[in-house]
Amino acid sequence: MRATELIRLTALLTCLTSLLTLGGCAPVMLKAPPMRGQAADASPETIRTLGADQQFSELPVASVAQRARELHPAEPFTILALSGGGADGAFGAGALVGLARSGMRPRFSVVTGVSAGALIAPYAFLGAEWDEQLTDAYTGGRAEHLLQPLGLGVIFGSSAYRGSPLEDLVDHYLTDPLMQAIAREAASGRLLLAATTNVDTGETVIWDLGSIAMHGGVRAKELFRDVLVASASVPGIFPPVIIRVQEHGTTYEEAHVDGTATVPFLVPSAFAHPPADQSHSTSPTAVYVIVDGRLSEEPLSVRLRFRSIVSRSISTGLTHMVRTTLELTATTTQLSGGGFEYSAIPVAYPNLAPFDFRASTMRPLFDYGYECARAGRLWITTQPATQPAISNDQNRAGEASSHNVQCPADDDFIGRFAVR
Repeated sequence: MRATELIRLTALLTCLTSLLTLGGCAPVMLKAPPMRGQAADASPETIRTLGADQQFSELPVASVAQRARELHPAEPFTILALSGGGADGAFGAGALVGLARSGMRPRFSVVTGVSAGALIAPYAFLGAEWDEQLTDAYTGGRAEHLLQPLGLGVIFGSSAYRGSPLEDLVDHYLTDPLMQAIAREAASGRLLLAATTNVDTGETVIWDLGSIAMHGGVRAKELFRDVLVASASVPGIFPPVIIRVQEHGTTYEEAHVDGTATVPFLVPSAFAHPPADQSHSTSPTAVYVIVDGRLSEEPLSVRLRFRSIVSRSISTGLTHMVRTTLELTATTTQLSGGGFEYSAIPVAYPNLAPFDFRASTMRPLFDYGYECARAGRLWITTQPATQPAISNDQNRAGEASSHNVQCPADDDFIGRFAVR
């Protein structure tokens, strides 16, 4: 069996297993967290924040959002959400660099990331001065050795591939200057969030990465890395990440896996809603979503075999989950009077294997996202008519050089989701 076929088969079987039960990913011996009532750590209505005492606490999303608005009342409240997508994360990375080159990349108030999006999020949070590192991460070839099979160890382990290469990759880019820069920006009131899935509870956990950079002390980099790696650890492909948590004077361990097991991208509704007290906000909310993937499956003839049918069913289900979440987020934002813009990879773009991390395949997708963003053809705008679009230039060409595929802003199918 060829390596690519083995990867696809492994991904299929592990995705099927993770959809049926996340508990199968957990180590046999794991100290579970104590029950703490309705607002438990896995609740999507809270954000796990690290305090100056190096203890975690669960803060309501609404209160975190209100504080972020109050610190900068005269500035636009902008949110960027980066989805998962494996190797397709090259699209989002290229798009961010292209937006910076075009001068149309906002200084986002909140940046959230899930899975591959979590790995990109720190660079989106810090700004264009870190684009060189972001470009190297997706075009420099360091990710080519991520998949190292466990061999017979898979029979007794929790994954088909080793977790250490992903840890090493994140460690390489998670430098002291980067951590210090994140801490400075977080201290100003901006938010950097990442989502993981708690194996024991099967729920989303939202981590305040900025608070970890500020208050993590000697463990800050390790804890920061563990959250990023966990968010990108596809169940069964990579092992769960055991994260040591201190809260209310108690220390316990949790197993976390890929955030996309429960949420394709992260825009908590409280962030889209303006505060009840309008005195703290003079500017409307603007939400941006970059989907590192497609909103439809490429038409193909599926063989009537178990593997083909299950594979197609799973991929279709995940695609429709992204579309549903996208539409709900757009509706929530617009009903609150905010603007909503999004982007995704057109179906016409050649479909990459989700775990093909070769630079030769990711670099063209990076370039495609870069060119579309630089040309002002990245975003689909669903803003109310009273709010002008702020990023698309309708007079520019709509075709990117890479693969001669139309840019997202000119793709009819992607644009359908802008209709309200």
